[in-house]
Amino acid sequence: MNTSTGSPGALTLAAFTAAVLLGGGNFVAVRFSNRELAPFWGAGLRFALAAAIFVVMAMVLRLQWPRGRQLRLTVLYGLFAFAIPYALMYWALVRVTAGMATVVLAVVPLLAPLLAAGQRLEPLSLRTSWGGLLSLGGIVWMTVGAEGVVLPWTGLLAMLAAALAFGQSVIFGKRVSGNHPVMTNAVGMPVGAAALLGLSAVVGEEWLLPRQSEALWSVAYLVTLGSVGLFVLFLLVMRRWTVSATSYAFVLFPVMTMLLEAWLVSEPFTVRGVSGALVVMAGVWFGALAPHRRVRGSRTRPNLLFGR
Repeated sequence: MNTSTGSPGALTLAAFTAAVLLGGGNFVAVRFSNRELAPFWGAGLRFALAAAIFVVMAMVLRLQWPRGRQLRLTVLYGLFAFAIPYALMYWALVRVTAGMATVVLAVVPLLAPLLAAGQRLEPLSLRTSWGGLLSLGGIVWMTVGAEGVVLPWTGLLAMLAAALAFGQSVIFGKRVSGNHPVMTNAVGMPVGAAALLGLSAVVGEEWLLPRQSEALWSVAYLVTLGSVGLFVLFLLVMRRWTVSATSYAFVLFPVMTMLLEAWLVSEPFTVRGVSGALVVMAGVWFGALAPHRRVRGSRTRPNLLFGR
């Protein structure tokens, strides 16, 4: 039987891999969506449609709606998983490329364990920290050449703030992971959608439905696989794995996004890109996937930072 602190089983790894595949495609799809739809409106439309699917699923499955503290935590999950980061991300993706956006979001595996440790959800280990740094180094190596990378500072700050919100959403997602993932999204996603649509109305965006084929297909993907599929998978992984390990998906997103961009935009692979991807995989394996050596006579792995 799998636990939230042990090594991942086959089902958890399969859900994690599928989440990485779908999440990497989301960044490319958002870029296509932003070509026709205003950013906050596009994000709100996406999550409003996906939320309707989750609500119908919850009713069909006759799931029990959360109450009290669980309801409050689920609302907070909706704000930090959907409203705050996606408002920032959709806005930033008008100004930066999908690849650059995923590079910035790669700091989530470094932020989530710090947030989890600060909120006493799980201890922080040196292995997790070094794995995150190694993975982040691989992404930097992939994307920063001799000529450097130029990012608008507004887009950069927006993506960094989105990364912080995503890190906190993993914490809230872990705290409500005992609930059915469909119900968690049936509550949290409408909260996020309402906040995004409200923001869109406040700034005066034009609410138009997608007409161009690339925008239409992008929104369809984002609503179904990119929202319903992705966030069910994420909550399943959170239930069975640690916050630190779950957050490593954000390190792998750039690899998948760049592969998709190479396929869709015909961008060639480079030695730097391939070698960087290998470093990313090594960091993910070391920090989250490799089995931990246990101390004889102890049931838990010692924590190097906290001395326990």
